[in-house]
Amino acid sequence: MTESEFLTRVVELIRPMRPGHPLRVAVDGPDAAGKSSLAAELARRLAPVRETITASVDGFHRPRAVRQRRGGLSAEGYYRDSFDYPALRAALLDPLGPGGSRRYRTVVFDHRTDQVVDLPPEQATDDAVLLFDGVFLLRPELREQWDLAIYLAVSPAESLRRALVRDLELFGSAESVRERYEARYLPGQQLYRAEADPAGRADVLVDYDDPARPRVLRWPAARALR
Repeated sequence: MTESEFLTRVVELIRPMRPGHPLRVAVDGPDAAGKSSLAAELARRLAPVRETITASVDGFHRPRAVRQRRGGLSAEGYYRDSFDYPALRAALLDPLGPGGSRRYRTVVFDHRTDQVVDLPPEQATDDAVLLFDGVFLLRPELREQWDLAIYLAVSPAESLRRALVRDLELFGSAESVRERYEARYLPGQQLYRAEADPAGRADVLVDYDDPARPRVLRWPAARALR
């Protein structure tokens, strides 16, 4: 199917889902998979019919000293130390979940400045949809927090190919991009797949090596959705 057809299908899946609290949708996948772009486009298409909240795991980093305590190129450090999952639950996922206050924050830490962000909470309606993108979203600490989980399966070679375009300015050279991906990000994703089996646990599994022609590998029956 085309990308537009895939997006339409996901929107039609989400629209009727009303679990009695804001719907929490994870958009998971490896680095440079296209998660943020997909979540943003889903939000744009859903906005006319449902209140939408967009957020990213990037707003829940741990301090740099914690993230890099195993070394700046450590794959294990990337997988185990990068993000503050208790803060993510406390600020966002629990308030939007069953019995939650609906008062949420989408950011608690700015990894660029390495500083805590203390913004006032916002208020969600029961009908809202959270579209949350990021890596490692189906690890044990989080997997039960999602009402719908989408996993974009992208091969390591394709992830690196995209990163060499997307992250060139961020890391300064193709050599630096390649070093970080081959030492830290791709092996970190391998650890995640081995320990958490995100492709096996996602409600929607899609081969996203070619975003213009995504291939749906798993689609949930309505009765199976949480």
